[in-house]
Amino acid sequence: MNIKEIKRTPVGYLDTPLEFMPNLTQRLGRGKLYIKRDDLTGIALGGNKTRKLDYLVQYAKDNGYTALMTFGGVQTNHGRLTVAAAIKHGLKPILVLKGEKPEVCTGNLILDRLMGADIYFVDSSAADALPPEKRDAASAAFLEECTQKILAKYEAMGDKVLNIPVGGQGVIGSAGYIQAIPEIMGQMEKQGIMAKYLVAGFGSTGTFAGLWAGAKYYKAPFQVIGVPVDPTPRSLETTAAFINELSDFYELGFQCSPEDLRLEMGEGDHAYGGIGYNLPDPVTQSYIEMLAQEEAIFTDPCYTGKVLHGFADMIEKGIIPYGENAILLHTGGVPGLWSQEHLDSMQKTFWADEAADRVTVYRF
Repeated sequence: MNIKEIKRTPVGYLDTPLEFMPNLTQRLGRGKLYIKRDDLTGIALGGNKTRKLDYLVQYAKDNGYTALMTFGGVQTNHGRLTVAAAIKHGLKPILVLKGEKPEVCTGNLILDRLMGADIYFVDSSAADALPPEKRDAASAAFLEECTQKILAKYEAMGDKVLNIPVGGQGVIGSAGYIQAIPEIMGQMEKQGIMAKYLVAGFGSTGTFAGLWAGAKYYKAPFQVIGVPVDPTPRSLETTAAFINELSDFYELGFQCSPEDLRLEMGEGDHAYGGIGYNLPDPVTQSYIEMLAQEEAIFTDPCYTGKVLHGFADMIEKGIIPYGENAILLHTGGVPGLWSQEHLDSMQKTFWADEAADRVTVYRF
């Protein structure tokens, strides 16, 4: 299947803006800095998974599916957008969330409920008591058992459920980011932008792999650099194998080896992936604050806030060479700022000291 011939169903808005960041450029004092605003894809507060869902919804429609089911953490952004895409195109939205049901419905969860999603929590916390070598296998087996129960329930009601992996990972969804490359290149040409680096998140790797494959296929003028959103990211070997799967499936005509890929981790207390997946940390918060105050652009604490940390640090340390222009990919996820754990974490930083917080109260 040739990538240029594959059909898609427009779920959100493309082309998303490619913006110059003058204040951040001045603050960091290096080359010109830009941001690709995939947080502005329109539907359900936007985000990068919208590009993947263009192709996943098309696949669902072409193959007679009546429901979209996907997986993620309790505050999954991909889940929120999958729910929105399902509703917009007349499909049932089903979320399977790994973790305990929170006492308070916040962040993405309240949006999922507003949209009327069917939500299933798969709580395997009891497996934490098992020896480490058995823990992951037991959790995975329980998730599979629950998944089969859920599928059987909907099939008994006459539904055909498309089972979408975490993050929309897979060859169908990743077409969205292969095809993002000619969009970015067209915007660069139109705006007279010359940039040698595109910095993106590295998580479930569908976005990164699609970008890398697209950049290779379309001969982009920039290198794609991945920044991990977790201190223990997926291996480059696994990612290269997936890129080769994309190349074979879409007739891209190249092979990728792990040595071809570039992942920047950061060091020590300033490792870009923070202290854990979606765990609040003050370093990431400081970069979120920096971009908000310099450009009035909000980033989330799980994904783009960490990528922003890496982006700025690489520029300041010369890892991205002095004077070179670079683009940051904003993948959305801002509702994560209002999840309970991150709200709680930010109270001391932004709401505990009236003088330091520049908050004044006049009392009668």
